[in-house]
Amino acid sequence: MKLDELKTAGHLPTLIAAFLYFDFSFMVWTMLGPLATEIASSLAKHGYIVDANQKATMLAIPILGGAILRIVLGFLVDNIGAKKTAIIAQFIVIASLFYAFLRGESITYTELLMVAVGLGFAGASFAVALPQAGQWYPPRLQGVVLGLAGAGNIGVVIDYIFAPKIAEIWGWPAVFLVGGILSTIILVTYIIMAKDAPPEVYTPRKKKLSDYIKLLQDKDTWWFSLFYAVSFGGFVGFANYMKVYLMDVYKDEMAQIGLQLLNEPNVQVIAGYFGALCIFAGAMLRPVGGAIADKMGGVKSLYIFYGAVALLALLNATVVHNFYMAIVVLFLIMASLGMANGAVFQLVPQRFGKDMGIMTGIVGCAGGLGGTALVKTLGWSKAAFNNYSTGFFIFAVIAAMAIIGLSMVKTRWRTTWGVHAGGRI
Repeated sequence: MKLDELKTAGHLPTLIAAFLYFDFSFMVWTMLGPLATEIASSLAKHGYIVDANQKATMLAIPILGGAILRIVLGFLVDNIGAKKTAIIAQFIVIASLFYAFLRGESITYTELLMVAVGLGFAGASFAVALPQAGQWYPPRLQGVVLGLAGAGNIGVVIDYIFAPKIAEIWGWPAVFLVGGILSTIILVTYIIMAKDAPPEVYTPRKKKLSDYIKLLQDKDTWWFSLFYAVSFGGFVGFANYMKVYLMDVYKDEMAQIGLQLLNEPNVQVIAGYFGALCIFAGAMLRPVGGAIADKMGGVKSLYIFYGAVALLALLNATVVHNFYMAIVVLFLIMASLGMANGAVFQLVPQRFGKDMGIMTGIVGCAGGLGGTALVKTLGWSKAAFNNYSTGFFIFAVIAAMAIIGLSMVKTRWRTTWGVHAGGRI
C-alpha cells in the first residue's frame, strides 16, 4: 500500500513539515477574505470609507502576489534550496502578520495593502512545499506525496470558521496575532523537521529563463493556463470574496438565521460559517475531480465541470434571489471548480511530464491571475451597478469560453501526445 511505503521510502518528517507549512500558509494567504467586512468597518470608524473597488483591491493583492511569487520562489528553490527559500518567505509572512497586529485599528488602507503583499509570500508556498516533499520520493509515490503535501486548500475553510469569531471576541487585529503566533510555531517545527533531499536522492535541474521561454512558445501552455485560470482562479477568487458577497446581498437573512437557529447574534460569524460551508466543497473535492478524470478522461470531465459552473453562475446572475438557493448554488459552483482543478492537473503531467516543475509555476501563476481578475470583476460589478449579477454573468461567459477552448484542442490532444500519454485524455 502506498501510504505504508511513505514510512520507509523518502523522508516522512519532511513530508509532514511540508504539509504543515503549506496548509498554514494557505490559511494566512486567504486571511483577509473572512475579515474584509470587519476591517472595512474599522477603517470607517477612523474616517476612511472603503468602497467596493478598494475592498476588491485589498482582497486581490495577496492572490496576485502569490501568483507572481510562485515563479520567484520556484527560482530560489532551485538555486538556494527549498528549506532556505521557505524560511525567507515565512519570515516575511510573520513580519507582515505582526505588523498588522501591532498597528491594530490605527492601520491605514495603504498599510493594509503592504500587509497584503506580504501575505502573497504565503500563497507562493505551493512552489516550495510540493517540490521539497516530492524530491525525496520515487516516481511511483509522487501522486500520493504531492496530494498530501498540497492538501492545503482546507486552510481557507479554517479561516472562515474561526477568524470572524476571534474578531468578535478580541477584535480583528487579534486574528493577525493568532496567525503570527501559529506561523512562528510552524516555522520552528519546519526548521526542525524539514530537510532538503541530498544529491544521492535528488539532483535539481536549475531552471533557466530559456526553459520558461521555450514552454511559453508552446500553445498548450497557454491553453492549460486558461483552464486553470478558470478553475483555480474561480475557486480562490470566490473563496476570498465570499464573505463580502454574502454580507452585501444576504445580511438580513443571515442575521435572522443566526438569531433563530444558531443562537449567534453576530451576522459576521454567520457569514463565516456559510462561507466555510461553500468553500469546503471546493477544497475537499479536488482529489475527486482528479479521480473522475482518471476514469472518464480529463477533457470530458472538464466539459461537465465547466458546464456546471457556467450554468450555475448564470442562474445566480439571473434568477437566484433566495438565500438558501444561493447557498446551494454557491456550494455547487465551488464543488465544480474544485473538481475542475483536479481534472486540469490530471492532464498537465501527461502533456508536460518532463517539465512539471516549470509548468506548475506557470499554470499556478495563471490560476492566481484568474483569481485576481475575478475578485476585481466582482468589486467592479458592485461599484458600477450596485449588484453582482454582471460579475457572475461575466464569469459564466468565461467558463463557457473554456468549454469552447476544450472543443478546439481535444481532437489534436487525443491524436498527438494523448496517444502515448498513458492516461485517459
